[in-house]
Amino acid sequence: MKTTWSVIGIPPEATHDWLLKKHYAKRIPSIMYSFGVYVGHLLQGIITYGEPASPPLCKGICGEIHSDSVIELNRLCISDDHDANLASYFVSRSLRLLPKPSIVVAFADTHMQHIGYVYQASNFLYTGLSARHLDWVESGANAHSRSTVRSFTTEQRLADPERFVQVERTRKHRYVYFTGTRKQVKKLQGDLNYPIQPYPKGEPAQYDSGLDVPTQMALLS
Repeated sequence: MKTTWSVIGIPPEATHDWLLKKHYAKRIPSIMYSFGVYVGHLLQGIITYGEPASPPLCKGICGEIHSDSVIELNRLCISDDHDANLASYFVSRSLRLLPKPSIVVAFADTHMQHIGYVYQASNFLYTGLSARHLDWVESGANAHSRSTVRSFTTEQRLADPERFVQVERTRKHRYVYFTGTRKQVKKLQGDLNYPIQPYPKGEPAQYDSGLDVPTQMALLS
């Protein structure tokens, strides 16, 4: 009997248990659009899209004129026993449900040994590694550096070096995808400021499901 897969929009709050309990980041990101993938009637994964953490990125991808169209695929989390093809199916289907035109950026975290194969299978363009950058981190807090910078002034951070430190941000593989009509996609690709590069490869072939690295390796062994 053939397995039936379906992708539908779900409320952002329906993703929270998955993000806090299954995704390695253990943090709720900005969520503008959220979708669930169902196998039959059983929810098998969630995906979220939101405002990129870096405002300069929105202007840098295709210029300031297109900056309001940039959204980030910021979380992808699928059940431990998922079919190997489910992740790429899920991503591809969710992209079709986004507003058009949209510029979608996705990152694969090299610290987690992610390559971004799920984005490659979904026909994203690869635009290289993110730039080197120092982030402010609050010791003992699982908060994004953007939240730390917004919550505390530079003077406060510099005055308490035991609590606040600067660390080098992990570089990530950066992928870009355009939604829209053929004409809109062609225009956006023509305005892309990053050179398109060959897809990176590596072993093992991880699918960036949001699971921690040992779990992914066990699934793929």
